[in-house]
Amino acid sequence: MPKGTTRVAGFDDKILSLYARGMTTREIQGHPEEIYQVEVSPTLISNVTDAVIEEVKAWQTRPLDAIYPIVYLDALVVKMRSEGRVENRAVYVAIGITLADGKEVLGLWTSANEGAKFWLQVLTELQNRRLRDIFIACVDGLKGIPQAIETVYPKTTVQLCIVHMVRASLNYVNWKERKMGAQDLKSIYRGASLEQAARQLAGFAQRWDPRYPSISAL
Repeated sequence: MPKGTTRVAGFDDKILSLYARGMTTREIQGHPEEIYQVEVSPTLISNVTDAVIEEVKAWQTRPLDAIYPIVYLDALVVKMRSEGRVENRAVYVAIGITLADGKEVLGLWTSANEGAKFWLQVLTELQNRRLRDIFIACVDGLKGIPQAIETVYPKTTVQLCIVHMVRASLNYVNWKERKMGAQDLKSIYRGASLEQAARQLAGFAQRWDPRYPSISAL
């Protein structure tokens, strides 16, 4: 190590990598001691992780563009350490498509579970961060989320995510036929024009309606 240096280059990144995996301060302290025979104090580990938390807060509250043509809203369940124990929590994700056709993560939020009321808080926060208009909001089938979007962005068109639409349709199909059914459904959504999609839908109904009429009704 160079004279006057207190930490090896890249050491902070290793601490953060272990912290991101849900390890406690004590567990991280034992890792370099076991591998490198180097003793690291809990205070040092806390200082490194606390510095990142400030960066995360700054990122989470940064101003956004005024308009995003498309915003995807979804939540996934992950294992997370909370108050000394690991539990399942919902991570809310908002991803925006910019006017320059780029993709931007607008924010990440956590809650005990997914609910429309929490989505209302998320959308209100996005509005407070200067996001004035969303053309299309792509969401799953969570009950109440269209109403939450309408409350904050009344002119936004709500579009059910194609992946979720396909999954919902396949719930009516026999397990052995789901792969074929998924392929036929995707051919509808991937139509290059409205006319082509309509022809694919008509062909789909002819093949599948005799056995699964509920799909076309969706």
